Amino acid sequence: MDFNEIRQLLATIAQTDIAEVTLKSDDFELTVRKAVSFSNQAPLGQATVSGVVSSGLTSVSPPGNQLPDANRVAENAGASAPVNAPSPIEQRWVQVQSPMVGTFYRAPAPGEAPFVEVGDRVKAGQTVCIIEAMKLMNEIEAEVSGQVMEILVQNGEPVEYGQPLMRINPD
Repeated sequence: MDFNEIRQLLATIAQTDIAEVTLKSDDFELTVRKAVSFSNQAPLGQATVSGVVSSGLTSVSPPGNQLPDANRVAENAGASAPVNAPSPIEQRWVQVQSPMVGTFYRAPAPGEAPFVEVGDRVKAGQTVCIIEAMKLMNEIEAEVSGQVMEILVQNGEPVEYGQPLMRINPD
């Protein structure tokens, strides 16, 4: 089983309710377990998920503490645009997305300077971060040249497949 097959397996498992999978062959044994924990700091209605693979869980707020539906709030306020709609400028920005499940790192090693900071100019193909997956360090490169406008993930945080990591305003 090669790395791409393992990555596809992890992405598939992430989209299911499977809690644990073990694959055995003559050459290797692979066990994948979903570990889910909720943080008290997560906003109501959102879930904080940690571990190798995550699932689409949402926390439930206690009765009486429920927040109003965002669509009703927008309707009552007379707003016609969706809540938190990106501005036309932000729509132009290109997202650097995680190609795998793993741990996000901004620098090549602890104590070293980050690959990029907000405001830095990057070139297409330039390494902007690292995703550690299964003890392998995978360099993530910018797909476009431009200016780094936002870094959306904190150093050392777990990331999911397809999760936005940063946004670049292309040249």
